[in-house]
Amino acid sequence: MERNEIRYPVGMQVFEQIIEGGYQYVDKTGLVYEMTHRYNYVFLSRPRRFGKSLLVSTLENYFKGKRELFKGLAMERLESEWNSYPVILLSLASVKERTINLIHDQINETLEYIEKQMGVATNSTSLGGRLKQLIQNTAEKYRNQVVLLIDEYDAPLLNNLDDDNDLKEVRKMMRALYAPLKDCLKELKYLFITGITKFSQLSIFSELNNLANISMLPRYGTICGITEQEMESYF
Repeated sequence: MERNEIRYPVGMQVFEQIIEGGYQYVDKTGLVYEMTHRYNYVFLSRPRRFGKSLLVSTLENYFKGKRELFKGLAMERLESEWNSYPVILLSLASVKERTINLIHDQINETLEYIEKQMGVATNSTSLGGRLKQLIQNTAEKYRNQVVLLIDEYDAPLLNNLDDDNDLKEVRKMMRALYAPLKDCLKELKYLFITGITKFSQLSIFSELNNLANISMLPRYGTICGITEQEMESYF
């Protein structure tokens, strides 16, 4: 008897690469559907290497309306509309510099790259102003609301935890980056933010009053990672 080999997606965090490559995917799309239809603005914290980036990639493809990638998954059965939205994916996972100027430059470069991806231009000299214009100009260009996915929002902060002075400066900069989001709610169809922990001093939590923190909700406890039951049934 010929045995079908399972292709293990070790270290893979891009949803379309897993699906198109025929790798085994533990179906989380039922929870994704439930989450995206219950909340408009969501924060989720999980430890490192726990599948946050794969979840963000899954959301990216869902909101882009790539129905073909969800064939055979729970999402195919649950979703009937498959609307497509412009998606801005802002990942700060690679921002690992230790000085305020280098962190600023890295985030600026990331925003510039996204602008080229979306085909829009901004003229603001501040990080927050640039992100705000990126969202608003994208919504105007595509004549549609924007989906904003922020992965590892707290990476610059976590890399400076051992120095109080540097941490204070980085916190100010990150607060300035996220503060303008409150002015973009009418342009945002969906906002999803991941991180390792919740920094309560950041305006992203105090000013976005309708940001749902689902990190400790039992119903979303398995939205990342793999349970023992899933391990046995999928592998």
